[in-house]
Amino acid sequence: MNILLFGKNGQVGWELQRALAPIGNVTALATGSINYCGDFNNTAGIVETIRTLRPDVIVNAAAYTAVDKAESEREMAQRINATTVEAIAKEAQQLGAWLIHYSTDYVFPGTGTDGWKETDATSPLNFYGESKLAGEQAIQRHCKKYLIFRTSWVYATKGNNFAKTMIRLAKERSELAIIDDQFGAPTGAELLADSAVHALMIALKNEKAAGLYHLAAAGTTSWFEYASMVFDVVQKTGIELKVTSVKPIPTASYPTPAQRPLNSRLDTRSFQQTFGLNLPSWQQGVIRMLEELSSLKAL
Repeated sequence: MNILLFGKNGQVGWELQRALAPIGNVTALATGSINYCGDFNNTAGIVETIRTLRPDVIVNAAAYTAVDKAESEREMAQRINATTVEAIAKEAQQLGAWLIHYSTDYVFPGTGTDGWKETDATSPLNFYGESKLAGEQAIQRHCKKYLIFRTSWVYATKGNNFAKTMIRLAKERSELAIIDDQFGAPTGAELLADSAVHALMIALKNEKAAGLYHLAAAGTTSWFEYASMVFDVVQKTGIELKVTSVKPIPTASYPTPAQRPLNSRLDTRSFQQTFGLNLPSWQQGVIRMLEELSSLKAL
């Protein structure tokens, strides 16, 4: 089985290279790849890559994720998150290939306190969410064999993430103010990659499994609670932090160009029932990530 992976250098893409390797021959591309085009700003080049390689499975872990910048770089965000994704969906349909794609809870308005279901009405608060929703809809229009996974609050050992930023700031400052009225589940890139490959193996045998699913770690927390847990775990490893005061603040106290949803909870029951997986708690993945960073002396 030939697999084409886009976005290999991102957090999820990096983990997908590992997770996909045992099930097929993987061609992994990034924006700067030389032999084939992996640049989603170049829609025609992406199409040419697919037509040349003729993969059995296309996995898209590439995206425009600069939420605030998307408000002023709408054309680029739309091209990367929707226009090129639509072109990929059309090529996948022509080839009869499976398409795996990652999306976001930002397609929802962020209201309420319940976990969002796949059938709930979408209504993005910002242009990043609009562009990701357009990508989802393009896949659903043009491709029959697809798996779309909406997720939230992604982190990984590789690259930057909220926990790393909080640790850096806690070493530099004695006081921190952290938002406490946005709720979600920190979800590891490792979990997203492994779960997607597991789902793909089932879908390859049963095309009825195709569809859109919510995929995130179990449980709920706020950014404030998340940071507090990170500080506690890190200090127990013997790392000294300068911070002595951590203050919870509302979203309204930290205005940004793009509006953020207050409720990023995702109901993952459909995914778990369809693919027979038990998604672990968000704490389990975060603790593992912190332990890995500690062992690498990267904290």
